[in-house]
Amino acid sequence: MTKTCLASLICLMIAAQAANARCKDDSVCIDEVVDASGVELHARNLLQVPITFTLGVKSKHYSVPGPNTVTQTLRPGESQPVMRLQAKKHDDKGSFKYDFKWTVGRKDASHDDAQVYALPYSSKLSYRVLQGYGSRFSHTGREQYAVDFDMPVGTPVHAARSGVVARTEDSHSKGCWEDNCGQYANFVVILHSDGTTGEYYHLAEGGALVEVGDNVVRGQAIALSGNTGHTTMPHLHFAVYRAIDWGRTQSIAVRFDSTDGIIDRPRRGARYVAL
Repeated sequence: MTKTCLASLICLMIAAQAANARCKDDSVCIDEVVDASGVELHARNLLQVPITFTLGVKSKHYSVPGPNTVTQTLRPGESQPVMRLQAKKHDDKGSFKYDFKWTVGRKDASHDDAQVYALPYSSKLSYRVLQGYGSRFSHTGREQYAVDFDMPVGTPVHAARSGVVARTEDSHSKGCWEDNCGQYANFVVILHSDGTTGEYYHLAEGGALVEVGDNVVRGQAIALSGNTGHTTMPHLHFAVYRAIDWGRTQSIAVRFDSTDGIIDRPRRGARYVAL
């Protein structure tokens, strides 16, 4: 057998082993690699930015040498074995099921606290803060350090910090307050150099002015504001996040530049003029 044929045969064998794959959002896949002694679950990052995912497994008649829930970060395009399901001897009744969720960013991200962010709108303009840090209406828990700005639909939104566009969505036109309304939000997510993300939500339909993979600089126009997703009125929701588990993120307190100096804690009802 020639080297070419042998290589092709090996590739076919590998493909057959990993043929059973589940993917989400054309972004992350879990491959089930089966052999005589059990199943190995591999995670693949299909994106060109780091992602953090959580995989949880429930099994019958398999042993799992380690935790059955794992949270890991994958580099751009990286594939890694995540969990081994060891078949018990003389038992052909083994079964398993799993779920996984993901988000952009690194779970070990250490925010660069020396960064001072631009206000996410045009220079010399100001917009009233509807909710600041810790506002009781909805800025608690993981959203504690988000800021909502009162913006008419179609207001230009500017990048608060430089980075790479990791995700965009601008196909939705619906805004509402029921529990499932979050799925209708339009957004732009920008990955920062320290592994955190700047996220701009409730954008207008067709309002993204950038594409995934674009490098953006602080102050650049990236979107138009709107009233989509989980919302009661037109506004821009902005926050900086660190990836945690199960596709969730934790907001991080950041500081903003304004014509009156640095803002450490945006206050509800205040108006800050952008530099």
